[in-house]
Amino acid sequence: MKQPSLYIPHGGGPCFFMDPSDPDRPHSDPMWHPMQDYLAGLFASLPEKPRALLIVSGHWEEPQFTVHHGGRPSLLFDYYNFPPHTYTLRWDAPGDPQLADRMDALLRKAGFPVAREEERGWDHGVFIPMKVAVPGADIPVVQLSLKQGLDPAAHIAAGRALAPLRDEGVLIIGSGMSFHNMRVRGHDGTGRAVEWDDALTSAVTDPDPQRRAARVAAWDRLPYAQFAHPREEHLLPLMVALGAGAGDAARLDHRSAVIGWTVSAYRFG
Repeated sequence: MKQPSLYIPHGGGPCFFMDPSDPDRPHSDPMWHPMQDYLAGLFASLPEKPRALLIVSGHWEEPQFTVHHGGRPSLLFDYYNFPPHTYTLRWDAPGDPQLADRMDALLRKAGFPVAREEERGWDHGVFIPMKVAVPGADIPVVQLSLKQGLDPAAHIAAGRALAPLRDEGVLIIGSGMSFHNMRVRGHDGTGRAVEWDDALTSAVTDPDPQRRAARVAAWDRLPYAQFAHPREEHLLPLMVALGAGAGDAARLDHRSAVIGWTVSAYRFG
């Protein structure tokens, strides 16, 4: 069955796994629980179990789109100043080199130069949310990088190029945070964060796919855009998910409040 494409929040660092007494099970500060519960129920909401996951994380950028071809990636603990046990977490999902080859072909057919990578581990934008959503790590994963320059139109076009994979049982996931300003903590920015999120959600859920893409590509014109994203790497995975869901209905799939941020997830199809 055709899979949707998703834009999901991946939280902050290892936020769902902060209990050293049982590091393999999600235990976190209660403010993260709504997001954690959303991720834990994510795969039960799908039409069927995906045969593979294509994940674009806000934590991997390359000069050109790069596809991970590794068969057994390790984990990349690319977060800092967290408890020691959070650097011994495990999530042993396999790669899928055949899917990686198919992604290469689709992107090249769309006119994109594509690089190949085999050694990089899954970054925390992949393994932290997926350790909650797929604790058994029993679905193959291929990660796609962002393209430096962070051009929204290029990432939407890449998503469109990869859209046929949805008919092949592949779930396309953009993993980021719809609000990502590390200087904002507490209630000081709450009103602006909500106004930004309302404007972004209105653009993402526009019923006209062409107008939707144009509005989201022009994200920096929305209210408080630069406040929400001083740098937009955590928003760009949304562009890929939106492109992959180009002709389908879009909906707000989750919204929660953490550390004064309003954070949303979206589903296409």
